[in-house]
Amino acid sequence: MNAHIVVLPGDGIGPEVTAEAVRVLDLVAREAGHAFSFTEHLMGGCSIDAHGVALTDEVLAACKGASAVLLGAVGGPKWDDPSAKVRPEQGLLGLRKGLGVFANLRPVRVLEELIDASPLKPDRLRGVDILVIRELTGGLYFGQPKGRDRKDGHERAVDTLEYQDFEVRRVVELAFRLAKARRAKVTSVDKANVLESSRLWRQVATEIGKANPDVALDHMLVDTAAMRLVTSPASLDVVVTENMFGDILTDEASVLAGSMGMLPSASIGAGGPGLYEPIHGSAPDIAGKGIANPVGTILSTAMLLRHSLDLPAEARRVEAAVDLAIRDGCRTRDLGGTLSTREMADAIVLRLDGKSRPVRVARRVERKSAKAAKAKPKARAKRAKKRSASGARRRRAG
Repeated sequence: MNAHIVVLPGDGIGPEVTAEAVRVLDLVAREAGHAFSFTEHLMGGCSIDAHGVALTDEVLAACKGASAVLLGAVGGPKWDDPSAKVRPEQGLLGLRKGLGVFANLRPVRVLEELIDASPLKPDRLRGVDILVIRELTGGLYFGQPKGRDRKDGHERAVDTLEYQDFEVRRVVELAFRLAKARRAKVTSVDKANVLESSRLWRQVATEIGKANPDVALDHMLVDTAAMRLVTSPASLDVVVTENMFGDILTDEASVLAGSMGMLPSASIGAGGPGLYEPIHGSAPDIAGKGIANPVGTILSTAMLLRHSLDLPAEARRVEAAVDLAIRDGCRTRDLGGTLSTREMADAIVLRLDGKSRPVRVARRVERKSAKAAKAKPKARAKRAKKRSASGARRRRAG
């Protein structure tokens, strides 16, 4: 297979983690006899500095013409002025809209070896394997009118939460299709007791549920869903919800896996290239230090292989290499380990191709990570709680 992938490293730790993900994709392609080409473009804060906008028309055109798009992260303190007319997140929203990717898939799977990295009790985490599907191009983030004005002598801000039935239908139908290959259970999350848009959402979801009797449908209010994610996450299978609810719930769900750096995402539409990115933000406090966790980005390449390139066997190889590295004790600092970004990626690459690096490198990497893995569970849990408290500072908006 020949495929062209546009890489948007973005800001902060984005260039560091995407560089390692491209290494993995390149190795997978060479070993399987595929030909992948890559081109990099600016998007986000770096694009604002260079071009005055977060996403240029030329970059959007390049993304539309690609087989898939791999994104790092956008944003940072330099561009955080809330009164600024141009913000990095505008590039991300514009890219999603321009590519027509209406569904964001965020798998949350807890590995037994990382249970102690989460602040939740181990008995709550065993067996957790959730797929959250977030509607991506409607709702409050895109509804009009939007803006600020003055009314009766007071400053007023307006955002509009709007959904049309077809926007709900296509993402809920996708949830049912994917559920059939899993545990055949869909939880539709809304706020139907208050919001008219949620009552439309529930109406459409109910209709689709009746047309798919082989899949169990459960309606859940968003506040209940937020509680269920931490009290009994293993009871959830496929969760589908609107844009803002999904944005919030998936960041909450990242705590289950032990670190936001572990989780990938895929944004897909009815056709055309998909957009693949880790769920973490640009993490400006650690940018340039070479300590960011590349796993979420590397697992995003597995989703790219599966959903955009239709290469499920290659996707499984990447996922298996990541799992093996974790089970062998390889950890970056966010998981209580000592490996650098490069060393963690080396550990994964070694498990994809044992001949690609000298054996002494593997032993050195694993000695460092094995030592870190011996840390007491209570100490790891304490660090995890500290990370969850500071996680909001690292999240990307939207």
